[in-house]
Amino acid sequence: MASIKKTNKKKDIKITSWVLHVKTTPNNTLIILTDNEWNKILGGGTWLLWYKWAKKDTPYAAEVLTKNILKEAQSFWLKEIWLVIKWIGMARDGVFKAINEVALVDLLYIQEATPIQFGGVKGVRPKRN
Repeated sequence: MASIKKTNKKKDIKITSWVLHVKTTPNNTLIILTDNEWNKILGGGTWLLWYKWAKKDTPYAAEVLTKNILKEAQSFWLKEIWLVIKWIGMARDGVFKAINEVALVDLLYIQEATPIQFGGVKGVRPKRN
């Protein structure tokens, strides 16, 4: 019986503009780097940095994670990114700081994708007699 050898090679990806999706919750930060067709290239959360408990949502953890992902993406000829931010959290500041410090990446577009509650405010109750 012949054995099959699996080789793990990086794809030759030469896309210049990518989309950086940032989801900051009160407990964690997730960052995913995709191409324009929403195919995931790189990504992960602050658990990759071995942060636990309350340290996962700090701006410092998001900054370090963003720098790691952007430096890893430099091997794929990353030049410019679109930024899509979802939810609220303290980690937004760290993401912006990391993008500014990595001077090789241009920020083209920032989109806020936090959902808004539908239905408006609660109606006035009728008086009881």
